[in-house]
Parts: sequence; C-alpha cells; structure tokens
Amino acid sequence: MPPTRATTKERSAVRTLLRLWPYVRPVRVRLSVAACVAIVASCTGLVIPLVLKWMVDGPVADRDPGGVWLGALYLLLLGIAEALLFGLRRWLVARPLSRVEAGMRADLYGHLQRLPVAFHDRWASGQLLSRATTDLMLLRMFLAFPLTFLLVNAVTILVGVLIMLAQDWTLGLVILGPTIPVVWTCVIFENRYADVARLAQDQVGDLTTVVEESVLGIRIIKGFGRHRSQARAFRELVRTLRGTELRKARMLAMIWGVIVTLPEVAIGAALFWGSVQVAEGDLSAGTLVAFLSTALALRWPVESIGFLLAMSQEAATATERYFEVRDALEEDAGSSSAAGERGPSAQFPAPLQGASARRPARGAGNCPTSPHRPAAEGDPRPHAPEPAGIRFENVRFRYPDAAPDSPPTLDDVDLHIRSGESMALVGATGSGKTTLTALVPRLHELTSGRITLDGRDITAMPREELRSLVSVAFEEPTLFSASVGENVLMGAEDGAGGPDLARALAVAQADFVHALPQGTATQVGEQGLSLSGGQRQRLALARAVVGRPRFLVLDDPLSALDVHTEAAVEAALRDVLADTTALIVAHRPSTVLLADRVALLSGGRVTAVGTHHELLRSNAEYAHLMSGEDHRR
Repeated sequence: MPPTRATTKERSAVRTLLRLWPYVRPVRVRLSVAACVAIVASCTGLVIPLVLKWMVDGPVADRDPGGVWLGALYLLLLGIAEALLFGLRRWLVARPLSRVEAGMRADLYGHLQRLPVAFHDRWASGQLLSRATTDLMLLRMFLAFPLTFLLVNAVTILVGVLIMLAQDWTLGLVILGPTIPVVWTCVIFENRYADVARLAQDQVGDLTTVVEESVLGIRIIKGFGRHRSQARAFRELVRTLRGTELRKARMLAMIWGVIVTLPEVAIGAALFWGSVQVAEGDLSAGTLVAFLSTALALRWPVESIGFLLAMSQEAATATERYFEVRDALEEDAGSSSAAGERGPSAQFPAPLQGASARRPARGAGNCPTSPHRPAAEGDPRPHAPEPAGIRFENVRFRYPDAAPDSPPTLDDVDLHIRSGESMALVGATGSGKTTLTALVPRLHELTSGRITLDGRDITAMPREELRSLVSVAFEEPTLFSASVGENVLMGAEDGAGGPDLARALAVAQADFVHALPQGTATQVGEQGLSLSGGQRQRLALARAVVGRPRFLVLDDPLSALDVHTEAAVEAALRDVLADTTALIVAHRPSTVLLADRVALLSGGRVTAVGTHHELLRSNAEYAHLMSGEDHRR
C-alpha cells in the first residue's frame, strides 16, 4: 500500500509544486517568454475598452462615419494581435512541456527499476501506473495552463482595476466590493478541495490495479467463473470514484457560483450608479462604456480562478504522489545499494568478464561450514584467507513489514558453497528457501550477518557488479512482450548473439522455439502467456545460463517440466554446473542429484549439510521430504 496520505494541513501546495523546479529549470526561459507573451496578449484586450471610449465620445457623438470605421479597424487589429499572441504562447510551451513530461516519466521508470523488491512488494502496481500516466498528464496540463494563467490573470485583473479606477474611482470601489468574500471563498475551497483531489487520484490508482489484475488473471477468473464477482468489485470501485468526483464537482460548482455571482452583482450595481452619473452629467457615456467593457473583459480572468485553483491543487497532489515514489529510493535503499544500481534491465545480469577462465576444481577451498573467524589480535599465526565461493555468515532476515515480535524468516544461517560446487537447498514449505536465494543478488537486504562471494561482502559491491557475477532463475518465470531471443539474451552482456542463444536454448532443452512461426524472433506476448508453463520455465533457465555466470542461483527451475524433459535438461545442465558455483532450490530427488552437496533448511536455519545419500541415512526430516510425501512448495 502507498504511504499515509498527507492532508492539506501537513503540506503546502506551493512548496509541493516547487519540487518541479529541477524539471522546469531547463525550459524556464521559454516558459517565461510564453508567460510574457500571454500577459501582453491579455492586456491587449484591455485596450479595446479605451478604443470604445474614444469612439463613443468622439466619432459617434460627432456623427463622424470615417472615425467610426477607423475605430472599427483599430478593434479588428487589436483582436488579431491578441489571437496571434495567444497562439504564439501555445507554440512556445507545447514542445518544452512535452519534453518535461517525458523526462519525468523516464526518471520515474528508472527509479522504479532501481527500487528494491521490498518496495514493490508493498505497492500496488496500479498505483505506480497511475503515477506514471494520469499524474504526469495533470502536471503537464498544470505547467501549460494554470501555472501561466494564474500569473497572467492576476496581472490582467490588476491592470484592469487600475484602468477602471482611472476612469472613475467611485465605480471602481463598487466593482472591488466582492473582493473580500471571493478571496475568503477561494481559501476555504483550496483547503477542502486538496483532500478530495488526493482521494480521487488514489482511487484511480486502485481502479487501475483492479483492471490490471483482471487482465493478467483472466484465465483464473474464467476458470473459476468469477467474472461476475470481479465485475461487482469493479463497479463498486467505479461508484466510489464517481462519488468522489461528484464531491469535486459540487465544490467547483460552489466556488464557481460565488465567483460568478458576486462580480455580476457588482457590475450591475456599477451600471446603475454609472447611468445615474451620466444622466446627471457627471460622467461621459464613453467613460461608462469603457468602464463596463473593462469590467466585462475581467469576467473571464476572475471566473477562471476557481478551476485554475482546482487544477493547481490536483497538480500539487500529483506532484506529491510522484515524489512519494522518487523519495522512496532514499528511504528504502542504502547509499551503497543505490550507487551501483542499474537501469531498466538491472534485474538481468551480464556475464562476468572472463567468466569462462579456469576455475578451481570441485572441492577446492574445502573450508568448514562454520563461519570463518579472523585471527585474534596479537596472534602470531597469519590471517586465514577468505574462502572462495558463496558464504553465508550468521545471516538473519526479517521482512520489513513483519511484526516486530514475529520470528525472523531466516535466523543465524551459516553455509559455505565452495568455489565450483553445486549446493542443493531443500526444506519444507515456508522454511525460507526462496528468501535465502533472493538475498544473494540482493533482491532483499540482510537484517544482519553477511554474505560473501569469493570473500567479498555483497553489501560492499555495487549492484551492477554483483548482478554481473550472479545469475538467477525463479520458479515463477517472467517473460516480457518481446521476442524469444530478446527474452533469453536479457541474461547476457551486450553484444551476445546467435551462438550464445543457441547454446542456452540447448541447455534448457528449449528446441520448441524453432517450431514457432518466426523461430527465436517470435513475439511471446505479455508475460509469455502464449507459451506453456514448462516452455516459459525453460526460457527462464536459458536466460539464467546464457551469460556463463560466475555464480548461479536456481529456485526450483524444473518444477513445471515433465519427467522426460526434466531428465534431458538435467543432463545438459550438468555441463553448465561444472563451470560455476551454484545454489539450487530443489524439491525432487532428481534435481537434488544435480548437486554435489545438500543443505537442509528448517525453521529458517540450516540444520544439516551433506551429500544426498548421507542425509537420507542420517536425517529423518530430509528422508521424509525426499520420500515423495511432501514435494509441494
């Protein structure tokens, strides 16, 4: 779920919108010129009443047709100039603001890729989608219109009021009468509208989440006949959003009614008082016409205050929601994590340069499985070198959202996978196997303890380097809307091509791709749902091995395969495992036999380590797990 929503008392709309300045700064000159052009255009319209005054008191009063035609020409030229200036303003802002929106969207996407898995576990995808689409559209609209016209209208109103006061100060005071109630109404409206606008935008995110989940889970919905219940849930969210939008409409209607009615009453009062003055000879007819024309010209700048404030509040809320995600990087990821994080494809590691170099033979570095301890101070013996391979030392992990008094998922895990060795990780459902494997590429951060790769603490390594060393394959394979080849080569460094792809497909026994309509160029569709579960799993395995990784982490990669395909994959996988250090989550004896040794994880701890046959003889829990009575995850 998103963070707690801020109220209007906790944040200022102006301070919130000022956070957009780094994005606006590169285009500030063009936006400033556009604002100046708009001010000139708006003030040009205020010259028209002065021309009318000249016409009424001059050519019209003198019955001079030539002067009337000249005045009409002046009015036409002023109208054309005003239209051209407003057109120029729109042209000036269109291109830079589209660039601002694109830049903000790209930055948000990049940050989403760099944020840790724990962040994505807490946030609904629809909330993130709405921030990347609807909220950014609102921000572009704000920068294009309200930001400029709040200034333009304020200047226009000020100039117009000065012109009216110059015409007749008594009529000017009549027009200014509604100022205080209008300003008071705007302040009340701003405070109340902000909360409703935030609620509506969050509800849009909830609605987007439901739509996305329904589309991705359409097979489940249809398979269980739950389309009616899903439709009811969707309609309920739509009704809730509709109610919120109606609240917004009622608030807009209220402020619009006040802003429109009071100035109209003032104009009527000014017309009455001005007519009396004209009748008594204290005011010329042209002055009254100019005064009323100026007042009418100010109707739009005054009436637009309501929806300009509403759009500004929605933009402030959109800015707040946008930076909730941007700020989460600093909150959820440490500086060492963020420093080396990669961009959009960070979760697909590139191979280590020279990864195919000669490696120690299996069994090299046969250190005990207890944690390595440095020599005590003053000990004449030399410090023992850090062991190669993957080492877990006193590893403890608790999910960030877990209750403080709940037991940790992993507690004091000590395990050493020697360089060039394959270790199978076995345990009952919920024992923490998947969590342990996710710690190696730092998809989650350790609570305490440390993990080393060839003696280097993973928390001291930039993530880009770490994920070039470690390649992963998950039990639930994820494919993207791209070709088969592009999906597999995500696991390789840039420049990898046909031979690497062919080798990886052969290891994963994914020869089925050659029978697809365009072979490896075939688009697999969203999440690869056009393929079977076993086919997706084989492509995910191919992606994991294509880069010849130094360290390989496989989370039950063969669970969706039939017995014969599994045997073929295992035979090909043995050659890959001979050249890497691997941690393999296994549930079936056939997968366990791929490994040199087995670690039993029970209750968040490693309780036994040995070969498959040793543990079968000496450990009752392991024998029970391998007996076939509990192969479920």
